[in-house]
Amino acid sequence: MLQYNEPPLQEISLPVLQEAAVRLLVLREDLNHPEIAGNKWWKLKYNLALALEQSHDTLLTFGGAYSNHIVATAAVANENNLKSIGIIRGEETLPLNDALTFACSKGMRLHYVSREDYRHKTELKFIDSLREQFGNFYLIPEGGTNDAAVRGTEEWGRKISRIDFDYLCLPIGTGGTTAGILAGLDGRKCVLSISVLKGGDFLKEEVDTLTKNNFQKVYGNWQLLTSYHHGGYAKTSEPLLSFITEMKNKHNLPLDVVYTGKLLWAVLEEVRLGRFERGSTILAVHTGGLGSYRSSVNRE
Repeated sequence: MLQYNEPPLQEISLPVLQEAAVRLLVLREDLNHPEIAGNKWWKLKYNLALALEQSHDTLLTFGGAYSNHIVATAAVANENNLKSIGIIRGEETLPLNDALTFACSKGMRLHYVSREDYRHKTELKFIDSLREQFGNFYLIPEGGTNDAAVRGTEEWGRKISRIDFDYLCLPIGTGGTTAGILAGLDGRKCVLSISVLKGGDFLKEEVDTLTKNNFQKVYGNWQLLTSYHHGGYAKTSEPLLSFITEMKNKHNLPLDVVYTGKLLWAVLEEVRLGRFERGSTILAVHTGGLGSYRSSVNRE
């Protein structure tokens, strides 16, 4: 199935944390696998199990040209001797960026569709047209979020619950990771999800729907923060880039511009604003995504 390396906890020491009398730990889930890292490991775990159980030989999924999910799906398929197809939003641009070059190196077949056609990716008619073109496949949605993914992230949440902390902070893009972790924590602790999307308020309803459908609960112990997107998905800013460089150079903590850079930026800003009780411990979840760092700046 999938190799898993137990990730370490890394403590970050900064004057702003000392002044606020809070402790910041980073769960380095980016180290859980050399290629299928972070939350992608958990979201793909049971999707892979279902694909193998149903005797599929091909995984098909969707993503933009800089998608970490495309990268992870290609790696999962390659590691398990499966074929993979990536339906990529937009036109092909040569030379390929790092993410798509990696996907191709793992044997993924790339198929580009217009942004207009891509909007129909969840519709049965569009999916049927893909089956006519490519034959049978196991379908994984954009970002990997489905019931199987939420089952994986719920298992991850139960594992995280054994760590001693007061606040859990993580980035959110589609809602699957937040939904599963909330279920795994089962109402315990305070969870802050940092939207990496501009206009991400809809994610509150997405998460609540996922937890209601999969676990028959809507959790009240979490909050969605939507003001730390730095321009939108895969967009960035010079201050964010400088912050990412500083965290790498001074704290040996690699971050990406799409998810984890914005996460740590938001956590420290919330510390400055007095969000967290003095004497408390914050656990920030590093969800991976480092493979897209060079390619994702100011794109998408």
